[in-house]
Amino acid sequence: MRWLGALLLAIAAPALAQQPPAPPPAVSPGLQARIAALPAMVNGTGDFEAYFAPAFKAQVPKAQFDQIGQQLKAQFGVAMKVEKVTATSPYAATVELGFEKGVGTVNIVIDPAPPHRVTGLLLARVEPRGDTIAKIEAEIRALPGTAAFGIYALGNGVTPVSELAGEQPMPIGSAFKLWVLAEAARQVHSGTRKWSDVVTLGPRSLPSGITQRWPAGAPVTLHTLATLMISLSDNTATDTLLIALGRDKVDAMVAQTGVADPAATLPVLTTMEAFQLKASANADLAAGWRTAGPDGRRKLLTANRARLAGTVIDPAMFADKPVAPDIEWFASPRDEASVLDWLRARGGDQALEILAVNPGTPGAALFDYAGFKGGSEPGVISLNWLVKTKKGNWYAVTGGWTRRDAAVDERGFAMLMSRLLTQVAAR
Repeated sequence: MRWLGALLLAIAAPALAQQPPAPPPAVSPGLQARIAALPAMVNGTGDFEAYFAPAFKAQVPKAQFDQIGQQLKAQFGVAMKVEKVTATSPYAATVELGFEKGVGTVNIVIDPAPPHRVTGLLLARVEPRGDTIAKIEAEIRALPGTAAFGIYALGNGVTPVSELAGEQPMPIGSAFKLWVLAEAARQVHSGTRKWSDVVTLGPRSLPSGITQRWPAGAPVTLHTLATLMISLSDNTATDTLLIALGRDKVDAMVAQTGVADPAATLPVLTTMEAFQLKASANADLAAGWRTAGPDGRRKLLTANRARLAGTVIDPAMFADKPVAPDIEWFASPRDEASVLDWLRARGGDQALEILAVNPGTPGAALFDYAGFKGGSEPGVISLNWLVKTKKGNWYAVTGGWTRRDAAVDERGFAMLMSRLLTQVAAR
């Protein structure tokens, strides 16, 4: 359906054959000047204050911008020159920025009014020159801690194309929400539920998300909860949806989607239960959780419901170091591919549209379809895409990285996974 417009244009094209093509928009002198200064800005030698508009600086402070530049330099060398400019208007363009060891695609927008400061700058992707899956695998293999990834062809089962430790169970953070989405889709398909069903917003969890600030008891549809859960990783929406669907039903979905060792992650915790078990005040409960099997864990939650609910959570405890990464949700890259394949084949149009609200990468334009769900906390990152190439082939691209001793470089890992996506797009 989403490509109907392109099909209609293709059919109508002969009638327009005599029309001259529209000339490309001219690049304004102000935009030319900002593009010319782009290599210096990325290398950290430009005038940050004069280059960017106040609204941009409020969103991306100089320290954060400089950190990104340093990461790019470490991985791809210094920015050398602008290699190509494709204007989309006199005040906006897509720029190919050449680095020593790669080419970056940068979208830039300036204020039409003098002094034409930059209001938008997005590094869509960086492709190393001569990049290959083997090169990316070598970089992932070299990461400290435990890292894994997989590229899987879908349509006739889940077939590995390339993987590193593809069957390694790892903590996945909010990527567990894929199971919740799958169970919601199953119940809708079975007629038990409708996406339009209204439930009451449940107890507040911690951010991420927005519903923790909504009025208590707000009426919300299952579709709204699922969309917020996937696109914004909204924790309160997730917990509300999980409870509405039934934890036992979500637990069953973990096994149904093809997870190799479902017992490793059962029962599926709500986000708030995970925070409560990780709290230092509940160290004894955490110890019991680690040693119990699924049935013992269910009894632990039931017996300590009031204590857990009364636990005061300090959000700062998750600020900069791993906190009990073994009290989590666990899956391997191949497991994640399996749940994505379940959603592709059995989730229905609504579930796929929800999964695509936030495609998780500026490189989504390389595909006919891109759906995404990730998860992260200090020491944990999991990134998972379901994509359909321009040639019509379906793939799952999944990966994770975890450390017990320090936080992981989330931006750096996302860049590695983005490079894998670029490789898949060309297949």
